[in-house]
Amino acid sequence: TGVLMKYTSHFKIKWHDTDASRVVRTSRILMYLQETANLQCAEMGLPLDDLRDEKGVGFVLGSISADLIKPLHAYEEIDVRTWCRASHGYSFLRYYEILRNDEVVLRASSIWALIDVVNKTMVKGDESLDEHFPIDEPIDAELLPKKARVSKGSVLKEVGKRKIVYSDIDYNMHMNNTIYPDMICDFLPDMMGKRISKLSLSYIKEAAYGDELTVLLGRPDAEGFFEVRTLNSKEEVCLEARVKLDDI
Repeated sequence: TGVLMKYTSHFKIKWHDTDASRVVRTSRILMYLQETANLQCAEMGLPLDDLRDEKGVGFVLGSISADLIKPLHAYEEIDVRTWCRASHGYSFLRYYEILRNDEVVLRASSIWALIDVVNKTMVKGDESLDEHFPIDEPIDAELLPKKARVSKGSVLKEVGKRKIVYSDIDYNMHMNNTIYPDMICDFLPDMMGKRISKLSLSYIKEAAYGDELTVLLGRPDAEGFFEVRTLNSKEEVCLEARVKLDDI
């Protein structure tokens, strides 16, 4: 198995990462997390482009849950930590922390799958892949939001449509997973003066370039979470999410 350690990248936040309330957008925070994971993959001998071009496989995010403990602002300096657990069948578990001045301001847990990019089937992990990644203990599940699945009794109403356009997509030709928090915020009640404090996203089906999503939204539940579901043009579920807002 891998070496017991965490991988850390240091960033200075850009002004253009912030929203109208001058806090960093959740989508941009996800980008910092995944950029750190990508850098770790490259340093451990598995650059994502090489995985795709030479081995015909790529990592696809299945779900992520995050506790955004405190807001981030322009020009602050942060350390983003990431680490993995040994693969379990078709699942690859990855964890994250963001530290500002040695204070943890975010914790997150994610589940990934390795996909054959041609036939879209999942590829099972093995020890040869585990050897490339440092491993460490998981984040305590009690510190993170529950995995997002809309409860059976929830009443969701259509709040709009969302076309998948060029600026949304990555080389997989579907909406990049980091775009979703911004998309969700576009359909929530007035976001001015508020931020996402807890977030859980379950990616169920790709939102393909050129398709149009139907966005469904429920009222806040007993814990204050909005539930969100998106459907593609075939009425297949693409995303289920739970989002909690706090005042800034």
